[in-house]
Amino acid sequence: MSSARRVLVVGIDGVRLDTLNRVPTPHLDSVADAGFLAPVMVADTTPTMSGPCWATVVTGVDVTKHAVWSNDLSGHRLGVFPDFTTRLARQDGRRTYVAAAWEPLVTVADGGPMLRRPTRLTHHAPAADTPEAWERADDSTVRDATHVLTHEDPEVSFVYLGAPDETAHHLGCGTAYEASIASADHRLGDLLAAVRARSSYAREAWTVLVVTDHGHRDEGGHGGRSAAERTAWLACAGPDITAGARPARPVRHEDVAAQVYAALDRRPDSHWTLDGAEVLTVPRGVLLGMDGTLVDTEPRWLAAVREVAAAHGHALTDRESAAMRGLSCADAAARLVRLCPRPTIAILLESELEDAFLAAVETGVDLRPGARTLLERLVRDGVPAALVSASPRAVVDTVLRTLGGEAFRTTPADGESDRSGPDPDPYRKAAARLGLPPEACLAIENTPTAVAAAEAAGCRVLAVPTAEPIASAPGRRVAPDLTAVLGAFGSDPG
Repeated sequence: MSSARRVLVVGIDGVRLDTLNRVPTPHLDSVADAGFLAPVMVADTTPTMSGPCWATVVTGVDVTKHAVWSNDLSGHRLGVFPDFTTRLARQDGRRTYVAAAWEPLVTVADGGPMLRRPTRLTHHAPAADTPEAWERADDSTVRDATHVLTHEDPEVSFVYLGAPDETAHHLGCGTAYEASIASADHRLGDLLAAVRARSSYAREAWTVLVVTDHGHRDEGGHGGRSAAERTAWLACAGPDITAGARPARPVRHEDVAAQVYAALDRRPDSHWTLDGAEVLTVPRGVLLGMDGTLVDTEPRWLAAVREVAAAHGHALTDRESAAMRGLSCADAAARLVRLCPRPTIAILLESELEDAFLAAVETGVDLRPGARTLLERLVRDGVPAALVSASPRAVVDTVLRTLGGEAFRTTPADGESDRSGPDPDPYRKAAARLGLPPEACLAIENTPTAVAAAEAAGCRVLAVPTAEPIASAPGRRVAPDLTAVLGAFGSDPG
């Protein structure tokens, strides 16, 4: 059963990126470690104010479209360019939830609401415009939000925390401001714990985004064009992002809404005219399948299996041949023992399969379209790569003469891990040889068997099916070929 996709967006107002280096934020760090944390520069045309920045975040369009130019939202065009909680609720019937204390976000105050029609809303306005009152309001906001996240089933949630921004306005960016950021991180931890406490959590795939709208001057305040005011940030983790990945291009506020839609597998309509796009990321390491993924050796492998089977009195059916894709020689031999009518032993068949496959490969192999460019791109960007194959070492070494070995830091072959493919162990071993955990690696594979093994190892997967269809799923993207895979690394396939 496919996991249900869910998204939590936490907006923390006015947190300077450089302050995060000084303040303990373990819960934000956990999101960043599981995915990425990247700076976001407020666009030159956008005032560094909460209204314009948050409107860009939640709509996915720039200020010239949503027309929120200040903290007074009057004159906006949010009916034309609605926020993601409203668009998903009204157009798709999704259950969406918003929790916020700042009135223009959720009430008619000052030309609002910005988040116009979520299906569920909680609001606790601060009793006064003081840092203490805002801390209490954020506490109330998170108290309600944790209940909703744990006991109800919003598919997309936006929770806003405003105390750090108000503290900076009143007291500057000193110790009180840093303490408020630490408190916001603690509240983020409560929200994450609420998600994990859901009775259905094991059957769900959650994407978490944590974002700020702008920075602050040292004395507090914003609205100008200094780097301290213009520098915001986004942290994001989810099933489609490898741990410790880096964005393939600079991240913008407009990308947050687009990332929400991507996390739900919701393709934006072109009529929405979004200015943002999904944040494609470069993984810390790549594990590449060989047979059928980088080189077109599968026909030679299947011909070798049919040849050996025929020599032992059995003509493989198309279905039996298809079941041999991605198997090691040992596993294929074990199947042939059960299929062949003439008495034989697996070790003999295994040896014959190795010899027949090697002889076929030594006549030459063809690279899959895009393979050479992809390998060159990995070398250029310094992304460590491993070649993972269920083929014997002699076959792998023969193929490497065509592929070139400079792109690979390790090339584990059949028999060089505790269990060979399609077991997860080769992927774990390859990741370990790169000095990385499997969840920090993207595996690129072409068969359902290999995809399942890589996922069982903990890798994110990019599938390029060459025979049997492979469906997309949380943690798994599907591309038609390796040329299209280049787009996942921020590269122009042309």
